[in-house]
Amino acid sequence: MKKLAGIMMMCIVLLLSACSLEPPNWAKPAKKDHLKDMKIGVSISTLNNPFFVTLKNGILKEAKKKGMDIIVVDAQNDSTKQVNNIEDLIQQGVDVLLINPTDSAAISTAVKSANKMGIPVITIDRSADEGNVATFVASDNIKGGKMAANYIIDQVGEKAKVVELEGQPGASATRERGAGFHSIADKKLDIVARQAADFDRSKGLNVMENILQAQKNIQAVFAHNDEMALGAIEAIKSSGRDIVVIGFDGNDDAIKAIKKGKLSATVAQQPELIGQKSVQAAIDVLQGKKVEKKIAVPLKLVTKENVSKMK
Repeated sequence: MKKLAGIMMMCIVLLLSACSLEPPNWAKPAKKDHLKDMKIGVSISTLNNPFFVTLKNGILKEAKKKGMDIIVVDAQNDSTKQVNNIEDLIQQGVDVLLINPTDSAAISTAVKSANKMGIPVITIDRSADEGNVATFVASDNIKGGKMAANYIIDQVGEKAKVVELEGQPGASATRERGAGFHSIADKKLDIVARQAADFDRSKGLNVMENILQAQKNIQAVFAHNDEMALGAIEAIKSSGRDIVVIGFDGNDDAIKAIKKGKLSATVAQQPELIGQKSVQAAIDVLQGKKVEKKIAVPLKLVTKENVSKMK
């Protein structure tokens, strides 16, 4: 009897091992031929950031032009809330999900839930660490980080003392912008401080104030987005120092600050175009067309020399 039980246990172990080697059981998306039959669910990380408001507007504008039904939800920078929001969108019967993740790792659970239901997922601006994503629509964040490092070198020279204000930990944009920046800065600049300010203007102000107290010879700042850069320049203004500051996004407030000579530069994205391309990618996926795994949207360095060409 013991021998039989042992054989049965071995069989169970082998069966479980075989199951673990199988690929995820993702349902096949239903093909949709008519735009009016398509319902898009959109989850934005936060609508308290001008960049993502413009991104959302680009999505809405394109979807309206195509006559498509659309539902937009705001995660308010809360990864748990975002996962719950997406589960609700799935229950509402959306045909495709456009997700701008708050956290690239945390969003994986929601992506996998959509996969099981046969709902295609397109990530926007930030990627998902796990799950099946039809395509990723974003700027080249690594290239943008390199652009920022090269701009600082051009302005203040090699070995300059630089501060890096990092975005929200866990976001792919934070990792990628930082990686691009460090690929050059680690060799040619002296990074005297780096700290997360969560892509938030008020946190950028507070973090920069603390760094200014600790570091007396800062020559430049790279902020992973314009909101943090705008907070940093307020702190710098109060200190009376002259420091080069470059942000990332190209939002309206940043462009105005460059025109006024307050902000040195920004690596400008095109959030409205990212939104438009996301909707078109959703249409292509639902109609069974082939899409690239990544759809890149061009970046542009905006400085006081060329800012007049911006809107």
